[in-house]
Amino acid sequence: MKLRSLFLSAALLAVAGIWAVNSSLLAPALTGTPRILAHRGVHQDFDRTNLTAETCTATRILPPVAPEIENTISSMRAAFAAGADIVELDVHPTTDGHFAVFHDWTLDCRTNGTGRTRDHDLAYLKSLDIGYGYTFDGGRTFPLRGKGVGAMPSLDEVMAAFPDGRFLVNFKSRDAEEGERFAALLAENPGWRDAIAGVYGGEPPTLAVLEKYPDMKGVTVASAKSCLIGYFATGWTGRVPAACQNTFVMVPIDVAPFLWGWPNRFVARMEAAGSIIVLRGPQFGAAADDGIDTPGHARRVPPGFPGLVWTNDVALLAPILSGR
Repeated sequence: MKLRSLFLSAALLAVAGIWAVNSSLLAPALTGTPRILAHRGVHQDFDRTNLTAETCTATRILPPVAPEIENTISSMRAAFAAGADIVELDVHPTTDGHFAVFHDWTLDCRTNGTGRTRDHDLAYLKSLDIGYGYTFDGGRTFPLRGKGVGAMPSLDEVMAAFPDGRFLVNFKSRDAEEGERFAALLAENPGWRDAIAGVYGGEPPTLAVLEKYPDMKGVTVASAKSCLIGYFATGWTGRVPAACQNTFVMVPIDVAPFLWGWPNRFVARMEAAGSIIVLRGPQFGAAADDGIDTPGHARRVPPGFPGLVWTNDVALLAPILSGR
């Protein structure tokens, strides 16, 4: 009986210790200001029902139709004007040594061109109408057709248009040479380094950039999963896994409450590890989304949260977060 009491007391002390180490109540309050990461700039909303990686989202946009087309100069300008701190953009190497800014791996969905984006030179890509494929009524009308001719920018044009802007660059390929070319471009244009907040996407190109620029933050699908899984396993000890250090820590808003020490203690640990937390949309259930895109999602951002908030609707989100 005495042994059982001792065991129970030890167990209770262990639980109390774990609670104390991970309790937000015992951690400093959050006093930061959320920063907004505008995914693809300002762009068309679309129906996400049964969405897959192969879905042509241009054929399922929702009214009202905005004048901006994603990944364009006007789209980025509108995002910064609406309150974005960082704009996410997608890049593809061209056959003549440039980087084109465009979301899709192929041209067939959104444009009047065909084939892989990376298999063309910049002149051809700039000749296309990137608003060609957008429709909200099953193809009866195409409200952006003719309005995107010549609107696919090069990365050079983006950097020139926004000398004070900051960007998160997404690599769509698994081509290490693409990352090496991107790193070389940064070396040729040292003024761009401060504009690139980080890189993510395909593992080989992302790692190739980080090898050349170890102070830059970057994340891949594998490293993002490794970070959260590792933290779930060991975070109760206060330990931050290597995959969570000096990086972007991608946190779905519906997963966040289950992280050890969320929010105050978790934020303090990630900041001490040199990382920036990126809050994203819910990953499970009918409301799954990659961004914080509704007032309900926005209300789940902790007051004083100092990290980045990923959104597909910067115009909606900015006023809500500024009023927190």
